[in-house]
Amino acid sequence: MGVLGIGVDIVEIERFAASMERSGQALLDRLFLPDEQAYCAPQREPARCFAARFAAKEAVAKALGTGIGAQLGWRDIEVRRRESGEPFVILHGTGGETARRLGATKILLTLSHSEHYAVANAVALQEPA
Repeated sequence: MGVLGIGVDIVEIERFAASMERSGQALLDRLFLPDEQAYCAPQREPARCFAARFAAKEAVAKALGTGIGAQLGWRDIEVRRRESGEPFVILHGTGGETARRLGATKILLTLSHSEHYAVANAVALQEPA
């Protein structure tokens, strides 16, 4: 497999928490799918969980080289967890179509956070030509 692209993003957790306070459920509904919300909402620090997933979506958009827009929307990117705790990405709708068109066959994802920051790194892979 070859590398199509890489992406990284870092989010200030406090700033993301302030956005959540200001915009409430409308922000969460615009950015996250129901399963993502169901996972993050009951966490001890939901803003940290949501911030990491927001960073992941930005990193995936960068790895695909599209950014967030017509080819890839916030809710086209779903961040999930395996039982082992490993994060992974599912692309829906236009996002899945865009990935196929670009030749992306797999996206590797890692998330991390500290007290103040959440970071994500994504690598889009493609089959060799």
